[in-house]
Amino acid sequence: MSEYLHDEPVVPRTDDEKEKLMNRLKRIEGQVRGIQNMVEEDRYCVDILVQISAIQSALKNVGFSVTERHINHCVTDAIQKGEGHETIQELMDVLKQFSK
Repeated sequence: MSEYLHDEPVVPRTDDEKEKLMNRLKRIEGQVRGIQNMVEEDRYCVDILVQISAIQSALKNVGFSVTERHINHCVTDAIQKGEGHETIQELMDVLKQFSK
């Protein structure tokens, strides 16, 4: 049993949505490998930090995209079913983790 209200989205992601998210994540994965190479090559610290910042920003944007979809589908559905309070609280708990 999951610690969250649902194990999957109320409305399944479309193939296009999945493809866009996967492409973003693969780009981020490539950036992480690039930083690993920079460390191996003993590159200048500031260059590495700039790349780390870019990855953090890219991950944050993926998170915003997933959050937006969650609000538009899962939260909206829960509100319409009278289960909005629990779903909104769940989302707020997760969003608080983003600010840590």
